[in-house]
Amino acid sequence: MNQPLSLDAPVLEIIERGFQGLYSGELGLSSIKGGQTTADSALETLDITGYASKRSEVLPKSRRGASVLSPYIRHNLLTLAQVHRAVKTAPYKDREKFQDELYWQEYARHLYARIGTRLFENLRFEANAKSQGDGWNRDMKCVDEVVSELETDGWLVNQTRMWLASHWTVRNNIGWLHGQDRMYQELIDGSRAANLLGWQWTVGAGTGKPYGFARWQVEKRAPGLCNQCQFSNACPIQEFPEEVSLNRIDVDSLLEHDLDPEKTSGPSTALKTDSPKYVLLTIDSMGDKDPALVANPDLPVVFVFNEEALRKLQLSSRRIGFYLETLQDLAQRRNLQVHLGNPYEFAKVNPVAVTFAPVPSFKKFTNLAEIHPYPWLQKPHSGSVKSFSAWRKSK
Repeated sequence: MNQPLSLDAPVLEIIERGFQGLYSGELGLSSIKGGQTTADSALETLDITGYASKRSEVLPKSRRGASVLSPYIRHNLLTLAQVHRAVKTAPYKDREKFQDELYWQEYARHLYARIGTRLFENLRFEANAKSQGDGWNRDMKCVDEVVSELETDGWLVNQTRMWLASHWTVRNNIGWLHGQDRMYQELIDGSRAANLLGWQWTVGAGTGKPYGFARWQVEKRAPGLCNQCQFSNACPIQEFPEEVSLNRIDVDSLLEHDLDPEKTSGPSTALKTDSPKYVLLTIDSMGDKDPALVANPDLPVVFVFNEEALRKLQLSSRRIGFYLETLQDLAQRRNLQVHLGNPYEFAKVNPVAVTFAPVPSFKKFTNLAEIHPYPWLQKPHSGSVKSFSAWRKSK
């Protein structure tokens, strides 16, 4: 049964009062604040000058060139198309690299939309996916520093995401599925599409070439950190891991071609079967420019936290806090109701307008009054998605 959730309190109080047993770790918020207002401000002040050379810098934080827009992009507070347009006058080298990263995010969405839960399995090469264990030895300063940032802020630069994925599976031979789950719990920009794809490519399941994490990367990207480590003179990752040859597996035909790209991409125009009484927002589209929201400016808006999913996933309070901050911000402009329960049940018994989401769980929605198109940067095609380069060539 769906229970109303009041937003009239500080976010941490709402979590502590209403989400008992539904989150993991200590109670806290990320320094990256949720909400359309904050997202718009971040986009307005975006300057990617130097991005190409600084995007992989880790420490000190002042050296970082990452935009930190990913939490807003993930939930479509900022669409990929918006951000793509916003950097059109940036220096060529930086613009090309930045937009290439946007296309990588779009590729992840296309891949997940097409193959769904198949992305939870090795795509092209046999990497260790299921061995149990903990692959992050926090006695090492580099690992502890990065995991601490993951746990306290719910966000990491891409470089350190690769460090952690590589250390978990390539170095420590623990199953990458468990590692990506652990990271997914914390990331406020966490999407199954991007997280699963990133881990597959890092551990070699997507390319056959595992990414090796060693002291060299730490000294280059976080100078001085190794000097603070108890293993400074006897570093366990002094040398790169031994190169391994992963066995190739049969390529799923879905990776080669899509027989029904229109189904994969969702409707190209709004589909209406009834008059909606509510706009239902999903975790994949929470922004003011959500197509269903824009098309129905006078309808009340509803967001339903999926209690069953939260109990299973045990996301961090920082992820939940980001959602609540976003909803509190939206409530200043729209008549918003927030519930804790089952979004699919709400949509089944109430006529709702909703925006299509390119995720397997969207198929659980039935009896929808209106389905609006997803805001793709580039509409999915029928060609190969077995690699990023193959996908780009087929577009």
